[in-house]
Amino acid sequence: MKVIFTQDVKGKGKKGEVKDVPVGYAQNFLFKKNVAVEATPGNLKQLELKNKRAEEEREQEIEDAKALAKRLEDIEVEVTAKSGEGGKLFGSVSTKQIAQALQKQHDIKIDKRKMDLPNGIHALGYTNVPVKLDKKVDGTIRVHTVEQK
Repeated sequence: MKVIFTQDVKGKGKKGEVKDVPVGYAQNFLFKKNVAVEATPGNLKQLELKNKRAEEEREQEIEDAKALAKRLEDIEVEVTAKSGEGGKLFGSVSTKQIAQALQKQHDIKIDKRKMDLPNGIHALGYTNVPVKLDKKVDGTIRVHTVEQK
């Protein structure tokens, strides 16, 4: 009997998969636990439409991420920090501070965990911070660290 899994079932199938399973297993376990439905023509059509809609949403997300990456190329974020001699900072500028400054100055919200800056910024001046906007889309934020007065 062909079934469409509505949830992941360990060792049998993942959500959205269409598989052939024994009739008794389908009727006594899968259908009773609501983890699968019978693969009727109507249900298959519904699954196809759902997958198509999910694919269109995914493409839209990628387009939005590309547009944001393009927008990030043209802007600069200014962060202030206390510094000593030679432009060395007391401490460092973290991704959290960069994310807050980006939100405040340009009204762009980016999660601090998406920024690739493992050690922070330790000196005054310009720094390019790589950002992972999507699995397929990367961007760069130009950060200008200035001395706090």
